[in-house]
Amino acid sequence: MEVNFKLTCIYQFYKMKSIIKKFKITDGEKFSLKDFDPANSDGFKKEDAEPVLQELIKETFDLAATLYADNRYSLLIIFQAMDAAGKDGAIAHTMSGLNPQGCEVHSFKQPSTEELDHDFLWRHYKALPECGRIGVHNRSHYENVLVTKVHPELLLNEHLHSIDSVKEVDDAFWEHRYESIRSFEKHLVSNGTMIIKFFLNVSKDEQKERFLKRIDDPKRNWKFSAADIRERECWDDYMKAYEKAIKETATKQCPWYVIPADKKWFTRLAISTIILETLKGLDLKYPVLPKEEKAKLDEARKLLDH
Repeated sequence: MEVNFKLTCIYQFYKMKSIIKKFKITDGEKFSLKDFDPANSDGFKKEDAEPVLQELIKETFDLAATLYADNRYSLLIIFQAMDAAGKDGAIAHTMSGLNPQGCEVHSFKQPSTEELDHDFLWRHYKALPECGRIGVHNRSHYENVLVTKVHPELLLNEHLHSIDSVKEVDDAFWEHRYESIRSFEKHLVSNGTMIIKFFLNVSKDEQKERFLKRIDDPKRNWKFSAADIRERECWDDYMKAYEKAIKETATKQCPWYVIPADKKWFTRLAISTIILETLKGLDLKYPVLPKEEKAKLDEARKLLDH
């Protein structure tokens, strides 16, 4: 029975592996969010998800341990989404099996006064993972071409030498920001930090249902804010901003993954599969000790035996 369970998990994993290719964006030239269904699960069934997810988490745990010991690479995982898309839950479930020593989550809120006195990448650079570690950014440097594009008046808080009014924020300004992001990410990858960028693609109808659950359930009230409704009114503007950001920054080195987010179980399964496949692609290995160090181990064994 255990053999059948293993075979089922392997089959479902390879099925999932083929599906996630559809979500990967490496060239934004022809990209359109309208081509991605937020409710898509590609024939995958919910009852198959949990056992496969647990197997994925186990494998990821082993590879994360090897990443830590190998100490040549780091992994930066970026989560971007509209409110109630399930970022927090996805992070909690997919990273649940990892050793906290090798993983750190940063949630970026509104920038502080100190952060606004630096360039927009500064606070994100400070939070990058060290070699051997996994860093998760719940929201990221992309907020600077998303929320600031929908609300350009926020740019006036950044003390930009070339911007004195919203009227001066033109296409050239945004092109420069996209170029800064591409260069930033290219630099990270060339120095051993692999990047996975997730956009959790939730539908407006599903967001409404999740907001209503937060309002109706006293245990979830704390998750809801009146500001969420104000941002919801800007839905179309945000979709345009996300589409443009993905088009401008999707590359082979730093791809975007547009993950269907209406079904949380499928979202988590897709994310876990992508993280595992990324780690597998790094050719990770445990360090091999030189002969001198191995000789010291033999000496230590002799001392312990006596």
